[in-house]
Amino acid sequence: MRVAFSTLGCRLNQFESDALEQMARAAGHTVVDAEAAPEVVVVNTCTITHEADADARQHVRRAARAGARVVVTGCWATAAPAEAAALPGVALVVGNREKERLFDMLGETCSEEHVPEIHVAPVDLLRRVRVARLRPAADPRRSRAYLKIQDGCDYRCSFCVVPQVRGRSASVAPDEVQAQLRELVAAGVPEVVLTGVHLGIYGRDLRPRATLSGLVEGLLPQLGAARLRLGSVDPHEVDERLIALLASDPRLCPYLHLPVQSGDDDTLRRMRRAHTAADLRALVPRLAVAVPGIGVGTDVIVGFPGESDEAFAATHALLAALPLAYLHVFAYSPRAGTDAACLSGQIDAAVKQTRGAALRALSASKQRAFAAGQVGRTLAAVIHRTRHRRTGLLVGRAGNGLTVLLPGGEALLGRAVHVEVERAEGTLAVGRAVA
Repeated sequence: MRVAFSTLGCRLNQFESDALEQMARAAGHTVVDAEAAPEVVVVNTCTITHEADADARQHVRRAARAGARVVVTGCWATAAPAEAAALPGVALVVGNREKERLFDMLGETCSEEHVPEIHVAPVDLLRRVRVARLRPAADPRRSRAYLKIQDGCDYRCSFCVVPQVRGRSASVAPDEVQAQLRELVAAGVPEVVLTGVHLGIYGRDLRPRATLSGLVEGLLPQLGAARLRLGSVDPHEVDERLIALLASDPRLCPYLHLPVQSGDDDTLRRMRRAHTAADLRALVPRLAVAVPGIGVGTDVIVGFPGESDEAFAATHALLAALPLAYLHVFAYSPRAGTDAACLSGQIDAAVKQTRGAALRALSASKQRAFAAGQVGRTLAAVIHRTRHRRTGLLVGRAGNGLTVLLPGGEALLGRAVHVEVERAEGTLAVGRAVA
């Protein structure tokens, strides 16, 4: 069959879609783009917000209108399987834990008149299950690959639905991660991104117990010419060993994403976050000194129930004072089944919009300052497979997360280069490749 994939949400979903594409080919199917008249479209969904749910439904309907049979998987499929199955064109609904058997299930639902089948096991928050056996894949359309090291989460943040659709934390054993990394390096991938639901608690479920920093230290010698990038890590989970690796080994990208969510401690307590504002206040300047040029970003939720004007002001002040490269700003979205959905003090949408706009303006200022601060530096970067639409220049992502534009030929697409930054243009840097 001709199979296309539509992926929504996080890097973990992208890893799993890459792995599913590889499985599709191994099963004898042909993977095509959505515009190439696929017979089946696999929609890998997200459910982190109401908007994510709406996007999932929209993608399913679009695939069905094009005449394809639709397989719905991922987090929204796990959270609302009956709703997914009720959409026109859906042949199969597959939960997160069942993804590794998706193509076996699809082979059993070959009739176009078949009643949609649902294969979604209930998520047991009291029991750990193994990580689905999905292998990493090098996608020739992208210049980097994702490597899943962990799934699920043991935290119970009051706003978050992820544990309900991913379950408890489960880690991939270090020797298996190393083997999968070697596969990607052998395929010529210039950058590998470690991904999971909650990287900072990697290894706590393993025996003997492991840590993220210990895993990274063991992976670095396996990289060859490639480099390694980390996904999100909570501020209090960045240990001394990880800081030392970021400071000393150029194979580890000088970049961290620290999802703080709020700079007000009362709000953090209601969110049931495990860190405090002081954790971020102490860590970011220390990283800036230990790792010159490091790119540090964060996630922030505005309009969490009970967030007063004073609480928002504290968040804004904290983030403004820190040497951050960017902010990802989200308006609070109540999710069914989470404790925060029942809290008093729900915030008006207009207030959320105003607060979000203020933080996005701050983020834009931070991004411009970060780009300007890189002028004169030489940065390791990986060139994207496509050019910048407006200028036709090559587009690269530096190790510290900065987007760089530079002239160059087709031979540099997908390659690792060093870029001397000559000037900043807004939030972008412009430079030239150097030996």
